[in-house]
Amino acid sequence: MFFLEKSMLFRTFVPQMKKILTQILLTLLAITTITSCKDDESYAEQKEKERKAISAFLAREPLILLDASGDTLLNTPRINVISQEQFEAQGMMTDASKNEYVLFGGTGIYMQIVRKGTGDKIKHGETKRVICRYWEYNIMGDSLQTTDRTFYWATNPDILDVSNNSGTITASFNTSINEGGAMYMIYGSTTVPSGWIVPLSYVNLGRYTTGTGDLALVRMIVPHSQGTTKASNSVYPCFYEISYQAMRD
Repeated sequence: MFFLEKSMLFRTFVPQMKKILTQILLTLLAITTITSCKDDESYAEQKEKERKAISAFLAREPLILLDASGDTLLNTPRINVISQEQFEAQGMMTDASKNEYVLFGGTGIYMQIVRKGTGDKIKHGETKRVICRYWEYNIMGDSLQTTDRTFYWATNPDILDVSNNSGTITASFNTSINEGGAMYMIYGSTTVPSGWIVPLSYVNLGRYTTGTGDLALVRMIVPHSQGTTKASNSVYPCFYEISYQAMRD
């Protein structure tokens, strides 16, 4: 009789436990779904804040200071945005005297070619080492974030290993020559932000001939999706000024 009651109890207990476990699993799934939705909403809100920050930056006269000392890195009139069609009609150039920036709609990058540079563009099948000197301004933080244009980094610039494979340009930060420049040391990655690669399709990679005026120089607004890993994770846009110089073979 005892074994019969035990058997009946077991047969009753097991289905109840299955039901309880099922309810627990469904509850956990619901919680996960709600959390995911909240994460999506949070990301959407972050992107909206980024969009508004970029719009506000475009609406004002960019004034970028080196530090609290008040030294000015950049002070220009309001940015004049042009389309890719106009950019192409102008020979893949922007008019710096009008403070023109071309908007690449697919990426959200705004780019100004201040100087196209001497030399030639990187050719199909070609690999080059390129010296970059830059400063990086956090638009949402309204502050200079990183730069290698300092005495400390003067002999340790960022070096890119650049390749053109059938029109697709790729790059990585070189760490074998000088153990890496500021971007690598600060962000700890050899991955070059996508935004940095975009100008390489349009500028020439030459060397000094008559001074700094010969080096390719660009300015860009780079949204988080085209920036550093940190920018991507924290969802903030940056404004860059970058020079590109072919390294001596």
